[in-house]
Amino acid sequence: MIEFKDITIKDKDIITAYTMNSNRRNCDLSFSNLCSWRFLYHTKYAIIDNFLAFKFWAGDELAYMMPVGEGNVKPVLKALIEDASQENQPFCMLGVCSCMREELESIFPGQFIFTADRDYADYIYLRSDLATLKGKKFQAKRNHINKFRNTYGNYEYAPITPDRISECLELEAEWCKANNCDKQEGTGNERRALVYALHHFEELGLTGGILHANGKIVAFTFGMPINKDTFGVHVEKADTNIDGAYAMINYEFANHIPEQYTYINREEDLGIEGLRKAKLSYQPTIILEKYMACLKNEPLDMIKW
Repeated sequence: MIEFKDITIKDKDIITAYTMNSNRRNCDLSFSNLCSWRFLYHTKYAIIDNFLAFKFWAGDELAYMMPVGEGNVKPVLKALIEDASQENQPFCMLGVCSCMREELESIFPGQFIFTADRDYADYIYLRSDLATLKGKKFQAKRNHINKFRNTYGNYEYAPITPDRISECLELEAEWCKANNCDKQEGTGNERRALVYALHHFEELGLTGGILHANGKIVAFTFGMPINKDTFGVHVEKADTNIDGAYAMINYEFANHIPEQYTYINREEDLGIEGLRKAKLSYQPTIILEKYMACLKNEPLDMIKW
């Protein structure tokens, strides 16, 4: 059996050495996401023949990710299939993008069933679009920002630094109270991951911003690079009583993300209607469809993760 290890913050350099040099832009490969959500998925990793492999549990279902690396991935996949067999579990991979699907079909023709779930597709935007909001398609967004500027002429944007973490936690607590986080499993889990990330902000390699209006915090956001051309925005929270706060924090953060990043991945909508509408309104350049890939002789219903 493969010797998988629990992911810890100390593994950041090992893991990002693979992910940052990959051409994959899916949010599942962000080190912050991998580490902050390990409490839920019990995520483990292993290095196999110069490939990075992940193994985790989505509820009662064992799952893997497509290995990250260069070279011949076939023996690595065979090793993962054997690992699942030794766990007495079917072999399934989650977060398989279209390019990975093509690779799998060429290596193991006709052996996998691919199931897509729109709820888990990533929304990927051009950084330049979010930073400039040029053109007719962004007119409504510019109107929100102009209204915010006119209402809160004294607003300030600042980077998240260690001394500002407590402010973010306070706004997060207010947001959760307003949205009944503790009564919903999904938002409760998100809160746990978010709080962990804020408490380990620098160690995880996160970057973020805070928006102040009338002398108090009204929004914050943070994320980190997924690879060399894509920056992942993992969290965005705002005071819903402050009109335009979400639009302004989105705009300001996009303007402070280094220009080396062509794309911004703002993650999935998880089938939440309001979230889907909001993400589509920013005109994604790519909606990155992701599949569950399972061996045909071991079919499973779609795993929710």
